[in-house]
Amino acid sequence: MQVLSYCYFRTEEMKEMIEFVPSVSAKLNLRQQDVSAVLKLLADGATIPFIARYRKDSTGALDEVQIQNIQDEANLQKEFSERKAFIEKTIAEQGKMTEALQKKINAATTIADLEDIYLPYKPKRKTKAQTAKENGLEPLATWLLAQKNIDPLTEAAEFLNEQVKSPEEALQGARDIISELVNEHAEVRARMRRLFEQSATIQSKVLEGKETEGIKYKDYFDFTEPISKIPSHRLLAILRGFMEGILRVAISPAEEDALAKTEPLFITANNDCSAQVKKAIRDAYRRLLQPSLESEFRAALKVKSDEEAINVFAENLRQLLLSSPLGSKRIMAIDPGYRTGCKVVCLDEKGALKTTDLIYVHEKNRMADAEHKVRSLVHEYGIQAFAVGDGTAGRETEQFIKKLNLGLPVFLVNEDGASIYSASEVAREEFPDYDLTIRGAVSIGRRLMDPLAELVKLDPKSIGVGQYQHDVNQVRLKDRLDQTVVSCVNTVGVNLNTASKHLLSYVSGIGPSLAENIIKYREEAGSFTSRRQLLKVPRLGAKVFEQCAGFLRIKEGEDPLDASAVHPEAYDVVAKMAADLNADLKSLIGNEDLAKKLSPEKYITPQLGLHTLRDIINELGKPGLDPRSEVQHFEFANIYGIEDVAVGMVVPGVVTNITRFGAFVDIGVKQDGLVHVSEISHTYISDPAQALKLNQKVTVKVTEVDLARKRIVLSIKQTLEPPARKEISRPRKDVIKPEIKETKSIGEALSLLKNKFGK
Repeated sequence: MQVLSYCYFRTEEMKEMIEFVPSVSAKLNLRQQDVSAVLKLLADGATIPFIARYRKDSTGALDEVQIQNIQDEANLQKEFSERKAFIEKTIAEQGKMTEALQKKINAATTIADLEDIYLPYKPKRKTKAQTAKENGLEPLATWLLAQKNIDPLTEAAEFLNEQVKSPEEALQGARDIISELVNEHAEVRARMRRLFEQSATIQSKVLEGKETEGIKYKDYFDFTEPISKIPSHRLLAILRGFMEGILRVAISPAEEDALAKTEPLFITANNDCSAQVKKAIRDAYRRLLQPSLESEFRAALKVKSDEEAINVFAENLRQLLLSSPLGSKRIMAIDPGYRTGCKVVCLDEKGALKTTDLIYVHEKNRMADAEHKVRSLVHEYGIQAFAVGDGTAGRETEQFIKKLNLGLPVFLVNEDGASIYSASEVAREEFPDYDLTIRGAVSIGRRLMDPLAELVKLDPKSIGVGQYQHDVNQVRLKDRLDQTVVSCVNTVGVNLNTASKHLLSYVSGIGPSLAENIIKYREEAGSFTSRRQLLKVPRLGAKVFEQCAGFLRIKEGEDPLDASAVHPEAYDVVAKMAADLNADLKSLIGNEDLAKKLSPEKYITPQLGLHTLRDIINELGKPGLDPRSEVQHFEFANIYGIEDVAVGMVVPGVVTNITRFGAFVDIGVKQDGLVHVSEISHTYISDPAQALKLNQKVTVKVTEVDLARKRIVLSIKQTLEPPARKEISRPRKDVIKPEIKETKSIGEALSLLKNKFGK
């Protein structure tokens, strides 16, 4: 497993980025001293979670998102600086650098600006224009551009040779030279780019003969939408159809608009020569400019849509990872099945596998045996809750357990990704002597106990809480999802004595190798009793200890602060706080009333400022507080398959996925229903995430059922009372109209209205 490149930085690289402090500060609208502090901390090897949690005084309390933005922007500016230096060097080596050209390069603010300036000097494959120049037609192109009132054919006849057989060929070659000149003109490209941004549309049409094969893209068989308005999910769908060879796609503004923006830069007369230049401009647009900018904008739109889709996935993943845990309970986990039976495992409070079994709850002649086994296992292992996978036969298995009336809670657990985990190297390493089905059942049980600890073992893409995740940039997706996992792990904190290697590897500063060393040390030396013991772990030095210690918890250790988020570097100040309150450390920790008596200003030092001290005092009041809410029990309606669903039903459900166009809701029938964004709220929302969260319990109304395509359409707003309409009092016309008529100006009329009715 690989963990986060984003947590580890090459020091020299980050030191170079210090020079970008002013520009990064201006771009992100952040204070220069805060940006500088962040980049210096990153250069020193600090991780983003550590900086956000324990270096607030240095950074002005910037959060993880702002710190990540600083790093990303510094990287972009570094890339821009390097590209600019390369372009300057290349042009200088050609002996073509001038003072005016250098000014243009210095004025460039984007990579696109730089590339437009560099285009005429960029080495390229042989073009029509280069061939025409080799054939001696450049003077003719210059003559045409002068647009004198002379017959072009007569002048072109002067340029005939072995390669150029006729005046028409000569004029064509000259136009090719002009076309390339137009294409490489920086101002033309800037104007075209603005035109594309403002008025280009994306058009898609189905390829002939692909109608049946590409039926799922039917909405895009003859489709047009401005690129400035098209949402990310729609663009990604069109591009997928394009990549699969179903759709033909074009991006362009109206051609006449493009020509109207370009011609004034070159047309200076109205004669036969001007007509030749106009032909060259039209050719330049059709053959060079439009295809080039179409590719550029398709790529830019793809990047933008990727980012939106990745943001949706990352936010959904965050909510899923921070799902409510049941906590340390003895669990009976069941991976349901019909023909092959239900795999049963019993787990202790730490998630350790105690025993396994197999029951058949869907065959009448075996149900008595299944009941006997379940009751025996509950008694023998002191089971406190049931976890039932929500896949095939999940609802029926849930009902079987509930009918036993054991007085224990039964939870349906989302098993997305459990099968992938069970076949993974991680699962084989954990359970080498058990088959896939047992590993999957264990994963279901552990996911109920602590979703975060179990889900970190999976590739986030396999969890299924995104949109178009297979169509977006996979490297960028992985980086962003890994960042999200790291953020969640460090937000919650990790129990040093029970955490798996995979969970530990996401802790600030640790990584896979050190996580393995920690596990080996724990197995050989026994449980950690102090955070300081971490320094005895091979290759875990003072710098790593600084980064990770605050995020690792030791329950019932030698120092009660080791169970909190207070960093060891602040232990001395906490001891002083306790002494000032005439209290011992144990009586201070967890005592909110006592902690509130502390004044943070009293304990400021060069190392500890107000932000950190306030965090410490809050932590003392609620040490080691898990930010996740408690798990809530939930009951589906008495429906089990899509055949049981009817239009008009109002049923409870759970939000399982959120996209830009709507939310998917599980109503207990194996097929999630879609609530379109327009059916979520009576008030307008542009993004479902404005109103809903993953795992949120909702009430929905069934508005459509398509058995053939196995689709269910739902509405949330139809189950809600519309907001009361406010009565708006309007002035009676017969009262105000005569007075208005008597006023002599608009100012007097407005003054009269203001006096009568206020602002």
